[in-house]
Amino acid sequence: MSSIHRTVLSNGIVLLVAENPAADIVAGRIFIRAGSCYENREKAGLANLLSTLITKGCDGLNSLEIAEKVESVGASLNVNAGTDYLLLSLKTVTADFAEILSLSGLLLRSPTFPQNQIELEKRLAIQDIRSQKEQPFNVAFEQMRQVMYQNHPYATSVLGTETTVEHITRADLEEFHQVHFRPDNMVISIAGRITLETALEIVSKIFGDWQPPDQPRHILDLPLISVQPQSCIKPLNTQQSIVMLGYMGTSVSAPGYAALKLLSTYLGNGLSSRLFVELREKRGLAYEVSAIYSTRLYPASFIVYMGTAPDNTEIALTGLRQEVERLCNSELSEEEIQTAKNKILGQYALGKQTNGQIAQIYGWYEILGLGIEFDHEFPQIISQVTPKLAMTAANSYLQKPYVSLVGQENAIKSLIS
Repeated sequence: MSSIHRTVLSNGIVLLVAENPAADIVAGRIFIRAGSCYENREKAGLANLLSTLITKGCDGLNSLEIAEKVESVGASLNVNAGTDYLLLSLKTVTADFAEILSLSGLLLRSPTFPQNQIELEKRLAIQDIRSQKEQPFNVAFEQMRQVMYQNHPYATSVLGTETTVEHITRADLEEFHQVHFRPDNMVISIAGRITLETALEIVSKIFGDWQPPDQPRHILDLPLISVQPQSCIKPLNTQQSIVMLGYMGTSVSAPGYAALKLLSTYLGNGLSSRLFVELREKRGLAYEVSAIYSTRLYPASFIVYMGTAPDNTEIALTGLRQEVERLCNSELSEEEIQTAKNKILGQYALGKQTNGQIAQIYGWYEILGLGIEFDHEFPQIISQVTPKLAMTAANSYLQKPYVSLVGQENAIKSLIS
């Protein structure tokens, strides 16, 4: 595959193009700085609701006509919201790319937010929120996020809450759209059988006349995250206990990021990971066990968790704590570090095979402010982590955990003193 080209249009849109002629397909990712971080707390779920409504009506087209335009050429187009950004994804055969990107331009620039669709999508969002409350892992994770992040937007689910979603109005959607959907807030990332010249011509034709408004871009001013580890429990009538430990890690641009990524992989990525082998294979404690450390614009939580039988809740909690403490007290061997590196870098390489994956990764790095060079930097910073650096990071970030427990009351209550 040839290299990636980065161009900034006169209206501020960043265009990334990776020419990949292997298949007659073009994938596009349009990132907008309009994720849930940009919402007011009392309107939590607004970005997510807006993402579901973008394809439900735009200037001159209703939801059925939009769906027919996409499906009649066998293309795919969907929109979803995350914490740091909102994303429109599309994939077409090369010949139809201009047409589907043109439709995307209409959807992004002039959504109509039909009132009947707003009511329907709000109902669906509320159903989604309710169903999450029945899943022990989601309950534990939500509880963990709230105690760790407090007043920071990362404390709230992208879905919002039943109350906040209920109160979102059409005026709220229009205002959020007007403030955040502007060309200088966008990254368009394209990969596939298309040249830089053709991509630039198509994008300029569709988006070139879109001028940013006079007021400056909305810059986030978020509260500092204060780390005060505590424990929380949620009794739930369920057949398993979820035991979760959380530690405040770093953002993707901070020095400890690579070491924490490596430690998270070592602990909980796959069937050969430390937690799986020690706690599930050897001791039979876990239905499921893993570690999560996301790549985020702001400090990300480092989570280890286990689903276990109610009778094993206490041993599971002790076992998880011991495994994380071990990282602080003794250096991993060169071999353990190298195995984790091979796993991360292998998965990283495999994650850039399709045009969609290529468009995704470059656009994602750009919207996070890392730049497309991070594609080369990531393997380098991972390979530079030594056992000593990994242990230093563990001691800096993985000392005292937040604890979130969900399960039968008699199994979890005695564990929180």
